[in-house]
Amino acid sequence: MLAAGRTRSFEFFPPKSDDEARVLDATLADLVPLAPSFVSVTYRGGTESRQRTFDLVTRIQHDGAMTAMAHLICVGHTRRAMAEVLKRFLAAGVTNVMALGGDVPEDGTEHASEFAHAIDLVELAREVGDFSIGVAAHPQGHPRSANRADDRRHLAEKLALADFAVTQFFFRADDWSTLVTELDELGVSKPVLPGIMPVTTLSGIARMAVMGAAVPDELVSRLVAANERGGAAAVRAAGIEAATALSVELLERGAPGLHFYTLNRSTATREIHRALFEH
Repeated sequence: MLAAGRTRSFEFFPPKSDDEARVLDATLADLVPLAPSFVSVTYRGGTESRQRTFDLVTRIQHDGAMTAMAHLICVGHTRRAMAEVLKRFLAAGVTNVMALGGDVPEDGTEHASEFAHAIDLVELAREVGDFSIGVAAHPQGHPRSANRADDRRHLAEKLALADFAVTQFFFRADDWSTLVTELDELGVSKPVLPGIMPVTTLSGIARMAVMGAAVPDELVSRLVAANERGGAAAVRAAGIEAATALSVELLERGAPGLHFYTLNRSTATREIHRALFEH
């Protein structure tokens, strides 16, 4: 898909309750008409979450309306257990996976792993079958990297084995351009899909920082001014407008596609998509 042209992809997390499942089903139905290149499903670890991800990914794949990509994480897995997970996906016709390090649970449970880094998971997936493999990229550097130079070197090593990368969300086009330039200097030219997540509430500003990417001061000021001018609705509109403008600039700079973090709701994503692609 990436070789054929620009992609449009959406990311979901598996529901934990019947109410969440109903919301996600409605979201999936809303996004099918947009003909996304693929959709991805996250995975937080643990047997229950693993099964929810498997069930959702295989359902999407078997429905035939969208191509699915399954997230996999190193944390809490032995090589043997992960090999079995990969074989199950292959048997179910799922050949696209995202190989991630994963977060250690706050309660300290299920954190043992036979994988030191995500690159070890990439290597295992290559051994098990013919997968298309994505890895994570952090425009501002991985939180556990000693410095940006180390981060870029490790990412280049992962991309030497993987097929493409998807970035953590960010808010300045320069962040993506700089990342791609630094990878190119290391001899890596594989596609790096920028991750897009609109900030649609003031409370989202703090949440974004916790999730891994601080909202820049200029965007914070814009959202605060919108709130003073028109309240929550104005904040939402300003956030969607900012995400749309970022997407336009990224495409103008040659981004191979756009990957939208949906938080399992479609409205904001569909508004951005409409502004970008439906004229």
